[in-house]
Amino acid sequence: MKFKKLYSDPQGESHWSDIEVELEEQTFAPPAKAIEISKPEAVTQTMFLRLKKGWDEPIHPTPVAQKLICLSGSVRVTASDGDFRDIGPGDVWHMEDKHGKGHHTVVTSDEDFLSVIVQYE
Repeated sequence: MKFKKLYSDPQGESHWSDIEVELEEQTFAPPAKAIEISKPEAVTQTMFLRLKKGWDEPIHPTPVAQKLICLSGSVRVTASDGDFRDIGPGDVWHMEDKHGKGHHTVVTSDEDFLSVIVQYE
């Protein structure tokens, strides 16, 4: 299992990296059998987000550290270094580019982009 991480370096340039999620077998909900699960992360809030078909935003940094989980539709997100990722159903995008040049997002699907956002700050 992986997620896509967008972050800023000390000079304010944003970059992508693909992060492998570490899973550990645990008894999570007894008496159910053990499952593979990651370590928990503390969060502050969750939200639902819709970007309308054709939506295209100016480049900006993320306001807080957050994960976006795509439910439907697709976007192309371009880091300030020019590298991009296409985010579609089932993809998880972790945003940490809170300073510097930021990123550009455009809806690339013929349908609205629907997602869940989990914020850490």
